[in-house]
Amino acid sequence: MRLAERKAVVTGGAQGIGEAIARRIAGEGGDVAILDVNLDAAARTAQALAGETGRKVVAVKVDVADEDSVASAMEEAGERIGGLDLLVNNAGVLKSHYIADFPKKDWDFVVGVNLTGAFLCIKHAARHMIAAKRGSMVVIASRSGKRGGLWNHAYCASKFGVIGLVQCVALDLAPLGVRVNAICPGNALDTPLWKDLAVQYARKYNETPDQTLDRYRKRVPLGRGCDVGDIAGLAVFLASEESSYMTGQALNLTGGEIMSP
Repeated sequence: MRLAERKAVVTGGAQGIGEAIARRIAGEGGDVAILDVNLDAAARTAQALAGETGRKVVAVKVDVADEDSVASAMEEAGERIGGLDLLVNNAGVLKSHYIADFPKKDWDFVVGVNLTGAFLCIKHAARHMIAAKRGSMVVIASRSGKRGGLWNHAYCASKFGVIGLVQCVALDLAPLGVRVNAICPGNALDTPLWKDLAVQYARKYNETPDQTLDRYRKRVPLGRGCDVGDIAGLAVFLASEESSYMTGQALNLTGGEIMSP
């Protein structure tokens, strides 16, 4: 029970990576507020995890790109679970276009959720942690925050920015007892984001989405996609006292794909 009695907020926690992380936190003894733009889905997930783990798991609606929404959601989450000393910033979106055709509205949407959203969630979670003089933040970045990707302009730009943000915030909050680290997953092929990405990429490759997913799977030296359980396990480590001397890090979780040509 490495996270016993911890009070956690997980953004984008209704499904995929966020759901897996919320499940692991609750399984490790923490109480969890699942923040998501889809409140119905978040409520279903919260009810299921509470039943599985016996922990307090609640759902709170949030638009991470809107500061008033974030501030309100963090306050509500803290009140309902009895505090806030762990943030997992996971909410993310992706739109893929050729650069000459990239709509500004899609650029604004991706950067707004992925980068501005991370900033706002970190800002408002930090206020709770500073007051408590303890806390840990885990930000889901991406391999695409360290290496550019084809047709992936806004997503890569946002994730490169997230890693820089994590380093800055880690320096800012270290004297206050709060640690901040990032996880950089590789090809998480079974997640909703990647399944949507496969549809977008398949049109450009003139192939089926399944063929696109297989194309990316074959790039990984370990021969498989990044499982949500892999990400959840690393998130628990970074949240726990086992990583108490780590801050400002962006850890690769790519099956070796970061090294591939």
